[in-house]
Amino acid sequence: MRPAAALFDNDGLTLNTEPAWTRAEITLFAQHDREFTMEHKRELLGTAPATSAIKLERMLGRPGDDLSAELYALVLEEARAGVEPMPGAAALLAALRGAEVPLGLVSNSRRGFVELGLRAAGLDGAFDVIVTAEDVARPKPAPDAYLAAAEALGAEPTACVVLEDSPTGLAAAQAAGARTIGVPSVPGVVLEADLVVASLEDRALWRALGIEAEAA
Repeated sequence: MRPAAALFDNDGLTLNTEPAWTRAEITLFAQHDREFTMEHKRELLGTAPATSAIKLERMLGRPGDDLSAELYALVLEEARAGVEPMPGAAALLAALRGAEVPLGLVSNSRRGFVELGLRAAGLDGAFDVIVTAEDVARPKPAPDAYLAAAEALGAEPTACVVLEDSPTGLAAAQAAGARTIGVPSVPGVVLEADLVVASLEDRALWRALGIEAEAA
């Protein structure tokens, strides 16, 4: 059955921005004479600015708010150089739009970065609703952002499907009561969801969204 709404995460799920984040994180760590590792990447994946600031402060031994601001400036610069949709994202969004499934984007990133990325990837206007970490009192892993997106789309959270690439995002979706689909973007990150697939092009994902015919 088609969901009442499909709610997409942004970084690493809809947009291929994780490489941009990684390059920015590598630069940030180098500027503070530290080496950025995959362990750091996995720990920061999917976190909201306030949470990542705390983690960065522990990792680098500098004020977290300052580090977060530095990282944001670096990743904006990376995004301006170009962002691509994740494989299958544009086709999946078009198929869902054709099936008249309401679409929401729910991100732990700041709105400015999200909107810049969507424009750069040619997906500006692809979503009916965008909810970012700046729009709710408690970002992911709290359910607030997914609950807000469902409400804005006039859908019951339990009738929505959420697509995520991080444990943080899946925890938020599950707390909201939504069905979940996990699509890993970072090696070594284990996702627990109702369905886990390799990419947005996976036929099982399309079937789970009730659009198997369009996947042919």
